[in-house]
Amino acid sequence: MAKVMVSIPDELLARFDEYARTRGTTRSGLLRELAERELAIEDEGRRQGITRLLATAESHGGQSAQHVHDQRQRR
Repeated sequence: MAKVMVSIPDELLARFDEYARTRGTTRSGLLRELAERELAIEDEGRRQGITRLLATAESHGGQSAQHVHDQRQRR
């Protein structure tokens, strides 16, 4: 497991530590939990975007390829 150094303002760190204490976890445990949650939200957003894209695409040779191309261009 890697260890990292992160700069956080003192006031935010105090709030963070208090929140970790109320949840019965450590600073590191809370950071892991929050990072995993944030990444899961991002993954879910990506899945929803793909679902919307497929819902609007025409089937059997329609505009599916164009929709995918357009979405890639936006990134």
